[in-house]
Amino acid sequence: MPSYEFESAALEAGYTVIAGTDEAGRGPLAGPVYAAAVILPMGLVIDGLNDSKKLTEKKREALFDVICKEALSYGIAYATPEEIDELNILNASQLAMRRAVAKLSPTPDLVLVDGNVAREFPMDTKTVVKGDALSMSIAAASILAKVSRDRVMAELAKEYPQYQLEKHKGYPTPLHMNLVRELGPSPIHRKTFLKFLDKDK
Repeated sequence: MPSYEFESAALEAGYTVIAGTDEAGRGPLAGPVYAAAVILPMGLVIDGLNDSKKLTEKKREALFDVICKEALSYGIAYATPEEIDELNILNASQLAMRRAVAKLSPTPDLVLVDGNVAREFPMDTKTVVKGDALSMSIAAASILAKVSRDRVMAELAKEYPQYQLEKHKGYPTPLHMNLVRELGPSPIHRKTFLKFLDKDK
């Protein structure tokens, strides 16, 4: 379960404003990659807060509202499918996280970044592998990012009903891959993620 261990250690090291950031949607074939950044009041207890992947959709939706209400500050941002194709998914995810952090006020002097990569942030960073299961700030960010992306994919499903995005959120399920084979890619598909089409030729 996430705790404030990393945030507390940062405070002891002299940092004053600590944020956590995480992304959602690195794996899908379609849609943007989302990121969120959150500054929580130290010691705030949010019942059920955990890595977004371990929670039901209903629980994530409920926690989304609690986090937005209780956080000192939060930011939500994304990188487009075009940016993903241009930069690659890792760099696009980092861009989305930097954009989310840039929306925070006050500006953090340390950002806890989920994973093992932190690129080009304008402040100090600390990477935390599996951070969404370890740090309260990162866990909160993971939920905001995941719920935000799922909501956008639900809207895109109405725009591109033939791809049945509401069922798979753009992830490479057999259904989704077969629909792309049949229909070809849409404007929201990540062209660099469709290598399976070349193998089919």
